[in-house]
Amino acid sequence: MKVQKIAGALGAEISGIDLSTKLSASQAQDVRQALLDYQVIFLRNQNLSPQQFLDFAHAMGEPVQYPFVNGIEGFPQIIEVKKLETETVNFGGIWHSDTTYLTEPPMGSMLLSREVPPYGGDTMFANQYLAYDTLSDTMKGLLDGLIGISTSSKADVSRTREDRIRTDGKDESPKEYIAEHPIVRTHPETKRKSLFVNVAHTAGIKGMTDEEAAPLLSFLYQHQIKPEFTCRFSWSRHAIAFWDNRCTMHNPVNDYHGYRRAMHRITLKGDKPV
Repeated sequence: MKVQKIAGALGAEISGIDLSTKLSASQAQDVRQALLDYQVIFLRNQNLSPQQFLDFAHAMGEPVQYPFVNGIEGFPQIIEVKKLETETVNFGGIWHSDTTYLTEPPMGSMLLSREVPPYGGDTMFANQYLAYDTLSDTMKGLLDGLIGISTSSKADVSRTREDRIRTDGKDESPKEYIAEHPIVRTHPETKRKSLFVNVAHTAGIKGMTDEEAAPLLSFLYQHQIKPEFTCRFSWSRHAIAFWDNRCTMHNPVNDYHGYRRAMHRITLKGDKPV
């Protein structure tokens, strides 16, 4: 197994592993360690069946179902993330951490590319350890102990789900999920602190009025995606991106109108942020 960093802030590409065969315990441990070291990892040329993709997910954690969209036939934990040629809005097309409106947001998420456009459709990632570490001591003190309120119904992000809910949505899904999490969380494995707010889902700060919370959240949203905190992955067919949702954010770039982009996605069970 070879690991090559792709940017200064985060991200590494792994080669020398074929996921069409089940990983050994030592291989799985090495891949999982690379995730902790680089926060998002990429593996190209992985032409996997849904079962092989799910096997990889099981080697990394416990796959769970996405709350709003049905899984593909026979695999409820694998959803299709796609934008059709006729659509102009892409699924999740805003900076975010996945489903922070759940009491236990996922540990990580993984995408496997099935169809990619001839250009565009990259995904950007942002290092939230760096976002926290570069704050002033005064700002860190201010944020310590503050609780963010996350919701699934913020307009900018709910709009990015509309096409998939219309075609693949779950009839029984609640209209809204709400959860409260620390604005600064401690990673349960690395013990490092990171920012845990995002413009897609964080709607306020517990104990503050909207007017009081707005300027603070606005600053954090701009700070946490500075270019020097990010990396960018250019997709090829049969590539996997696997990111640590506890300390990264991501943003799929919507710059390929008129072309189809289709991915399979699995999310892995996390824990309650502290």
